[in-house]
Amino acid sequence: MNAEEIFLFSSLILAVIIGAGVVQVLNKRGMQSIKILLAFSGGFLLSISFIHLIPEIYHIHSESIGIYILIGFLLQLILEYFSRGGEHGHFHVNTKNIFPLGVFISLSIHSFLEGIPLERELHHTAVDQEFLSHDHGEHALYLGVLFHKIPVAIALMTLFVKAEIPSLKRWVAIFIFSLMAPAGAIIAHYFGESIFGENMHASLDAILAVVIGMLLHVGTTIIFETSDSHKFNAVKLISIIVGVVIAIVLH
Repeated sequence: MNAEEIFLFSSLILAVIIGAGVVQVLNKRGMQSIKILLAFSGGFLLSISFIHLIPEIYHIHSESIGIYILIGFLLQLILEYFSRGGEHGHFHVNTKNIFPLGVFISLSIHSFLEGIPLERELHHTAVDQEFLSHDHGEHALYLGVLFHKIPVAIALMTLFVKAEIPSLKRWVAIFIFSLMAPAGAIIAHYFGESIFGENMHASLDAILAVVIGMLLHVGTTIIFETSDSHKFNAVKLISIIVGVVIAIVLH
């Protein structure tokens, strides 16, 4: 693992830690911050999906790859049934002092799946020449995942605080959650060939398409639910536009 890979993995972990720390600092003001961050990440996620990820995956594969994108979209619906909308900052606390295991597991699965395709952006040695012949941009998926980690971590820590989960227990859970995306990439890199065999690259493409479908669902839901009473205020609208513009500039 070289210095760049260590930095990228560390940044994914730190993004979660920083997001959780924001809740400790801002307390009640944290919900306003999460709405702004979510609006930004929603605009960014949709932009990188339409500008980079979708065109690239269709460039490599036939129209059948759309089935996997649809599967990802539907899978996200199932995950959100258990996470109660945690991916886009939508939580309800019904019980106190009970760890929200379903929410935690669902968000962790989402994060782990996001990490698997990162293997190709972070570990170029695992990619064959055919894959390298295509332009995969400057870590587009990585940046989308990174920018989304902070508001999700804020939402998850806010849930822990509202549920009155003990401080040590909530921080242990946050740290475990922060490891999910890097774990997905590491497992894909070191065990991908043994898991998928000769179909490793095709399988990673299919998983990437699934993740794209998940991001499309999350991005669209964020934009529609990031407003109060279905109305955009100026700050949220600007946040979405900034996310879109940054994605375009990076492309």
